[in-house]
Amino acid sequence: MARTDGIRLRVLMEPLHGARYEDILALARAAEQGGFDGFFRSDHLLGVDPDDRTYRPTDCWTTLGGLARDTRRVRLGALMSAATFRAPGLLATIVASADEMSGGRVELGIGTGWYAREHAAFGLPFPGTGERFDRLEEQLAVITGLWSTPDGQEFSFDGAHYRIEANPAPPRPAQSPYPPILVGGTGPKRTPAIAARYASEFNAGLGGDLAAQMATFTRACEDIGRDPGEPRRSSLLPIACGSTQAEVERRAAGMAPFFRGIAAIGSPEEVTERIAAHGEFGIDTVYLFILDIHDLEHIALIAAEVLPHLAGMKVATA
Repeated sequence: MARTDGIRLRVLMEPLHGARYEDILALARAAEQGGFDGFFRSDHLLGVDPDDRTYRPTDCWTTLGGLARDTRRVRLGALMSAATFRAPGLLATIVASADEMSGGRVELGIGTGWYAREHAAFGLPFPGTGERFDRLEEQLAVITGLWSTPDGQEFSFDGAHYRIEANPAPPRPAQSPYPPILVGGTGPKRTPAIAARYASEFNAGLGGDLAAQMATFTRACEDIGRDPGEPRRSSLLPIACGSTQAEVERRAAGMAPFFRGIAAIGSPEEVTERIAAHGEFGIDTVYLFILDIHDLEHIALIAAEVLPHLAGMKVATA
């Protein structure tokens, strides 16, 4: 079997030195005007260089709330929000608020969190790996539980890390039953198991073995009786596209060696072929990892020369 609605392309903003809201908005509007399906941003308070004194942190969901009002069509979300940053009841309310503000265009990407130095720099607790996975699972139980509580009923939860006591007024997102939830990463056990239970979309993250990750996720779905062809599957792809070799080299110059090893680098034709190859693994959504957020011509080139070739492309299904 194969999906025939093509590969969705989304823009992911991961600024090297942080960003002002006006820069975030300009990139989001460029993605919207170019016809991309979504605009997502990372949820970080420090950059990849923890000693970068030029980094300008912004709160992910505050800026997404702004974008909810300042854009009209493009879907919006986080890839990924750290479960260590916000209590689940608060996060459920924040996301529902942004969803209502956007007219139902918001998606929640959520993970365990991984950047220890970032937590230390902002006074946020950073428990061990096992506890972070436990907290992520409880967060998803609380968030989906609150969003799913029928009118007139209360929601309660008594977990090892979070407790909700008879909430009589759970948050109401605009989408029904609630916004899509993205869970992902390269973990071989708990990540796919949690995604199989809660996620609308499983994201493979960066640099993993896509075939193995998708097969593991398929088995995790089958283990709980879920149709593995129902959830979407996505990947993250750094990109440097250019109409000339000089443009390609300029856009690839700022990439770390790790990124260069997994990125789509080259002409629009080469980049299209690289993205299309993800469809062979059942991936129907690709997030293009944008480092230079001020290079709006890069977005326009991909929109004009890559995006049209991916519509209607066949995507393998589990």
